[in-house]
Amino acid sequence: MPVNLVEELRWRGMVHDIMPGTEEQLEKEMTSCYIGFDPTSDSLHIGSLVPIILLVHLYRSGHKPVALVGGATGMIGDPSGKSDERNLLDEATLAKNVAGIKGVLSRFLDFNSTAVNAPVLVNNYDWMKDFSFIDFARDIGKRITVNYMMSKDSVKKRLSADSGVGMSFTEFTYQLIQGYDFYHLYKTLGCKLQMGGSDQWGNITTGTELIRRMYAGDGNEEVAKAFAMTCPLITKADGSKFGKSEGGNVWLDADKTSPYKFYQFWLNTSDEDAEKYIKIFTFLDKETIDTLIEEHKEAPHLRLLQKRLAAEVTTFVHSEEELESALKASEILFGNSSADDLRALNEKTFMDVFEGVPQAEISRNIIDEGLDLIGALSAQTNFLKSNGEARRALKENSISLNKDKVGEDYVITAKDLINDKFILLQRGKKNYFVLKVN
Repeated sequence: MPVNLVEELRWRGMVHDIMPGTEEQLEKEMTSCYIGFDPTSDSLHIGSLVPIILLVHLYRSGHKPVALVGGATGMIGDPSGKSDERNLLDEATLAKNVAGIKGVLSRFLDFNSTAVNAPVLVNNYDWMKDFSFIDFARDIGKRITVNYMMSKDSVKKRLSADSGVGMSFTEFTYQLIQGYDFYHLYKTLGCKLQMGGSDQWGNITTGTELIRRMYAGDGNEEVAKAFAMTCPLITKADGSKFGKSEGGNVWLDADKTSPYKFYQFWLNTSDEDAEKYIKIFTFLDKETIDTLIEEHKEAPHLRLLQKRLAAEVTTFVHSEEELESALKASEILFGNSSADDLRALNEKTFMDVFEGVPQAEISRNIIDEGLDLIGALSAQTNFLKSNGEARRALKENSISLNKDKVGEDYVITAKDLINDKFILLQRGKKNYFVLKVN
């Protein structure tokens, strides 16, 4: 193999638990490895970036990544790390979510590749849909004891919780179904390794145990070896949950989280988090990262680490072109941007850039008839307190409309609208006001 995968992941802080023999297996031959993705939404947020990056590291190390979308397990809900039972999804919602997740994964892994280690995309609903309960209980259920299943942390925590809710049989069987996924992929694709977050260790090792027991006594015990590796769950230094901004989850789809807002999330990380995240969320080599960390420590106010982290992750998830757009959008508030830069923003990015800026709504009829600037600054918006203050500001040449300086005689018309909806008023460098036309 070109790269020692485990060694690479270790220095990046991406190994939590690893089953004995895993590193030797990866060194010995090209190994197929799978990671599962739960279809709880029609997209993935940045919490799912770690397993995606693990699969990319696998591929770049010469191994074969298998991405599993849990169309079947999604109908049940994984109890790992949860205090309450998840609401079950209907089939239509589940199908929509599975399709959405497949679309996201396809941006990072080329499932149409002809390479010998080409990535594979599977859906466990395909092999579970025709599996009867009787067949499953007889062929799989008898292989794993209840004692073994009860020993898992995910089960023990739920059963000992003070809520008194307990755990349904549906959730209890989750680890067995996930274990069967591993067995099925082992049998059909030669998949010998499963990876996931540290909260998945119990589910993953159930799979390795099921594979061992399925082959027990038939002379293939030595052949039937499967392995497990998990990475730490990502946390923030201040103890708050990773992957959320003030507006909620940070998604990998541009229509849910704009590239501008995505870039800003990474740019606003603390120094301590940036030092950890740049190893986990980028593919920069150790020498480059060590140099960046040292340069950052010498001049932390320049935020070199955060800027490089934000640029690398935005390019990986969106594109270099979207990174450039995000940088230009960032300059609109904090730099010397132009009216053309402003007009280049789509509606979502415009709203993200000016989130929190005072706004007022105005009728389109008023714009169609022509709105004088004094009215726009005071009577129609209350941006400025009075007509007199508006006139003084205009005489001082401190008023801009869509980033261009304007005078008292300027009349606002439909041609001034950005995205046929917005007008940006500005006094001085930092006082903004958005006029929204309905």
